Amino acid sequence: MLRSPSPGAPVLPVVRGSGASAGTARRPLRRSPVTLALAACVAALSLLPLAHIAGYTVEVGWSGVRELVLRPRVGELLWNTTRLAAGTVAVCGVLGVGAAWLVARSSVPGRGLWHVLLVAPLAVPAFVNSFAWISLLPGLDTYAGALLVVSLSYFPFVYLPVVAAFRGLDPALEETARGLGLSGWAVFRRVQLPQLRVALLGGSLLVALHVLAEFGALQMLRYPTFTTAIYDQYRATFNGPAATMLAGVLILLCLLLLLAEVRLRGHRGYAGSGRGAARPVRPVPLRALTTPALLALAGLVGLALLVPLGALAYWLAEGTSAGADWAGLAVATGTTLALAAAAAAVTTAMALPTGWLAVRARGRTATLLERATYLGSSLPGIVVALALVTLSIRATPWLYQTVPVLLAAYAILFLPRAIVPVRAAVEQSPPLYDDVAASLGSSGLDRLRRITLPLLAPGLGAGAALVFLAVVTELTATLLLAPTGTATLATAFWSASSALSYGGAAPYAAVMVLLSAPATVLLSRDTRRGPTP
Repeated sequence: MLRSPSPGAPVLPVVRGSGASAGTARRPLRRSPVTLALAACVAALSLLPLAHIAGYTVEVGWSGVRELVLRPRVGELLWNTTRLAAGTVAVCGVLGVGAAWLVARSSVPGRGLWHVLLVAPLAVPAFVNSFAWISLLPGLDTYAGALLVVSLSYFPFVYLPVVAAFRGLDPALEETARGLGLSGWAVFRRVQLPQLRVALLGGSLLVALHVLAEFGALQMLRYPTFTTAIYDQYRATFNGPAATMLAGVLILLCLLLLLAEVRLRGHRGYAGSGRGAARPVRPVPLRALTTPALLALAGLVGLALLVPLGALAYWLAEGTSAGADWAGLAVATGTTLALAAAAAAVTTAMALPTGWLAVRARGRTATLLERATYLGSSLPGIVVALALVTLSIRATPWLYQTVPVLLAAYAILFLPRAIVPVRAAVEQSPPLYDDVAASLGSSGLDRLRRITLPLLAPGLGAGAALVFLAVVTELTATLLLAPTGTATLATAFWSASSALSYGGAAPYAAVMVLLSAPATVLLSRDTRRGPTP
């Protein structure tokens, strides 16, 4: 029943509808020019490397592009890069889907433990994994060695979305197919695999983009790709035209991957009209195949996790006995934590206007601004660093090799990690509180401080944590943009390992692994949610 307001009580505006849809009827504050301008600035920063490479290409002209790109060396790099990316995607697809099926659909013992162990390799950065393997097997600097190391580093990117998709599938379809006489392989190929297509393509895209952007692991394995060639060109000619043109080819490869994933994903959906009652999944009995399945999982975990951790333990003991540089380790750890904290704060603050507009002012403009940040982050770190080096030298020489430029690179690379949780928090915060405060005369800054930020605190914290952990292990941009004399865990590790001081490099790698472990634990917990058997 509606009651008339008491005398002197503030009159609140009437909003028809309910929930989030009710708050979307009026948007004078949420579409404010300030918020839109801030989001536009964030999008412009994200697209800055892409715009730089495009502008430089136009400046060089077709004759210059032909001279720098259409040469045998570029063809060799293209072959090395594409065959490594294709091979890694294929290997990771087989390993990820196979392991996900065993954990989510089979009767293999200890599925919960295997799940954690299969996610754990994400705590070991790829260049640390490469360091471990090359220190044990110096002759691993071949295509097969590079394929082995990057596949063991990146297969969890396929395993995670596929195992989550498996756990969300309706088992009724599979039971119906088996009742019609289809074999287990036919059920997987004709029923399960089509429903896993989006998850498999998304994971494969992540793997391919990571391979294109990978520098440290491949440089350590002496396997030449575009990223290693760009770095070598930069060091040899200090950002010469050849490095920029190689970066342009690498950008084209990234864009082709993004377009191919969208095209292959298509528009067909496999979701049912409703979830209905939750049904337990009946595991497929392995019987005589139980032992081979356990051996396969143990072998995969041993190669991806135990080998690098065992090598780190060995070299850590060697370094300790030889007198490790604990003072340098403490300084590098402090510098890394300070840079990661600053990058987390700056990047999360930049994500706030974009995440806010994406929810509170849905439309084409908000979508374009949000997608621009994803496009910028898909570029390899070497390309982002190269663009910022050139722009800072040309436009603001006093900013070259300073912390603000380094933080800008971190923001471009890791903005989506902050935007996704911030957007989720905005989705869950009702706009009614802000409307009530506005009707009571509260200023915009006051509402931001007393209402908006407290409501979004969980999402802001999650985004900051994800960016923090990403910065801890970032190598390429830090190598090119860090101020002279600045040593982070990644750069100190790189310097020691490049000098073949494996005992000296091990402590830095061990600290990076320890700092990366919390993110791995969170990932394994998130993918355990749902209708698990």
